[in-house]
Formats: sequence, structure tokens, C-alpha cells
Amino acid sequence: MTMTLADQTVMARQDGRVNDEPADKPARPKRRSFTAGYKARILAAYDALPDGSPERGVLLRKEKLYHSHIEHWRKQAREGTLPASSGKVHRSSEAEELARLRAENARIKADAEKLVSRNERLSGELDKTRTALEIAGKAFALLQDVSGSADSEKK
Repeated sequence: MTMTLADQTVMARQDGRVNDEPADKPARPKRRSFTAGYKARILAAYDALPDGSPERGVLLRKEKLYHSHIEHWRKQAREGTLPASSGKVHRSSEAEELARLRAENARIKADAEKLVSRNERLSGELDKTRTALEIAGKAFALLQDVSGSADSEKK
């Protein structure tokens, strides 16, 4: 059997013993926790950047965060459950009503945006229809003139 330098280094660290576990077993990673202030600061910085801009990705990489963090924190902020620390969050009836009203407000804004978009599309179609009718009317008038002049020439 041929041994590389890396194999020889590992064997030397293990004092020649062969076992299943590595000699330098890393400790189990700890879950990170974020304060409400940090979450609010990152959300504000992220939302201040334009949609789809590469700076958003730069911010997430710099802070070692994922987009799912942002989505989760946005949901917590909307619902009024953004905790100051990890643990159980207690919401008052006012906070629940505020969260419900904010969700309803967001839904109404989304519906309004859809209606504005639909209205713009329909206005464009109406303009096209009016133009087509105008052209058809002029063509009809032209055909009447041509027909009338053909009839007068026959007499």
C-alpha cells in the first residue's frame, strides 16, 4: 500500500492507531441568535436597497445571512412578534389586532396594485379599439365616396 504525505501526517497524529473517528473532532456548531435591534437594522438596510440589486446579496454575504432570515424576520415584524431574544413571545390583544390590520392593509394594497395594472391594460385596449373604429369609419366614408362617384359616372 502506498501512503501519501497527508496519510503519513494523519497516522503520526493518531500515533499509528486506526479508528473511525478523526483525532481532531470539531465541536458541534452553536445556533446563532439575533437581537430584535439587529434584525430591525438588517431589515431596514436590506429594504433600503433596490429590488434585485446585487448590493442585497453583498449585505447578506457580509452578515452571513440567508434570504430566508429576511423573509422570516419580515413575517415576524408584520405580525408584531419580532422577539427581543429567543424564547416564547407573548402578544397582547392590541398587538394581535395591529398585526391583523397590517396584514389586511398589505392585502388591500396588493389588490389595489392589481386593479391599477388591470385598469392600465384595459385603457390601452380601449385606445386601440377607438383607433380601429376611427379607421373603420374613415374607410367606410371613403368607400361611400368611391361608390357615389362611380354611380354618378354611370348616369
